[in-house]
Order: sequence, then structure tokens, then C-alpha cells
Amino acid sequence: MSYKNVLSSGIFLLLFCFLLSSCGSKQKVILPHDFKGPKELSRLYGVRITPDDNIYLYNAGSQWLGVPHRLGGMSKQGIDCSGFVTILYKDIYGKRLSRSSADMLKRDCRKVSRGKLKEGDLVFFQTGRGKRKTPNHVGIYLKNGRFIHVSTSRGVMISRLDEPYYMRTWVSGGRVN
Repeated sequence: MSYKNVLSSGIFLLLFCFLLSSCGSKQKVILPHDFKGPKELSRLYGVRITPDDNIYLYNAGSQWLGVPHRLGGMSKQGIDCSGFVTILYKDIYGKRLSRSSADMLKRDCRKVSRGKLKEGDLVFFQTGRGKRKTPNHVGIYLKNGRFIHVSTSRGVMISRLDEPYYMRTWVSGGRVN
């Protein structure tokens, strides 16, 4: 990493910490040892990360990239889509979600159209057999049409909503209550 990159990442983190502390918070901000800067996160996600983005969401997601799919899994040895979403939501937003994608949409969210998605919204798909409007797959929307989720074949990964597969299997977006 060049001196310029280190300097700009450091300035971003200092500004970010200052903004947190200037909101009247007396709590000391402690960054994890594996906290990534905006340039590295931008490279990983394929989108430009700015101070307006929830850098904690992007950092937490990056720590799971590549973890394999395991039905019912809830650890970095293997995880499924709803387990991944429940863990990230609890860690990042402090909210407990239902354990299945169908229950998340039904109990924890209000529906949002694809065009109105915001960072942190959930995206729901019907990828297998079953009722067309009952989701069996969920991910977390990031920005610019990208979302993070657990693929059965590739594990935790970033995908695009405009990929034909996700266009075809789309059920709804969901904004967590």
C-alpha cells in the first residue's frame, strides 16, 4: 500500500471517528484489528465506499467473504443465507431477525420495491421449488445494485441484482422494522 493510500485511509478513519464522537457520544470508538479502510473495501466490493456508507456493514461482510455454504450453519466453518443475515444484522444494527428468509419478510420487514432499496435493506428471492412469492433466499443490499449473500455453490459473495438469475427469482425488498 502506498504512502498516499495509507494517508487517505488514515484521514478517512480519523474523520469517521471524529464524526462519531461529535454526535454527543462519550463512548470511545475502538476499531477491530482487521478493520479495512475504504480503498480496500471499495476494491473488494466493486463499489466506491464513501463516508456516507456504513463502513461497519462493509467491514463485517468482508470478514465472511468466501465462507462456504452449510445448511443450518451459523459459523465461519459454514453458514446459510438466513444465518448470515441474522448474524450481520445483530452485529451491525443490534436487531434480532427471524431465522428463515420467509419469516424475515413476513415478520421483520415492510416490503420495498427494487428501485427504492437502501443500504442495509434485505433482498428476497425464490430460488427453488415452492410458492412463487415465498422467499427461500435472502441477502443484504449494499449499493449500486450489489448485495451480499450466501450462494450454495460459492459461499458468501457479492452479486448484482441485475444478473438474469436474480431478476428471474426476485420476490421483494424488505426494510427491517
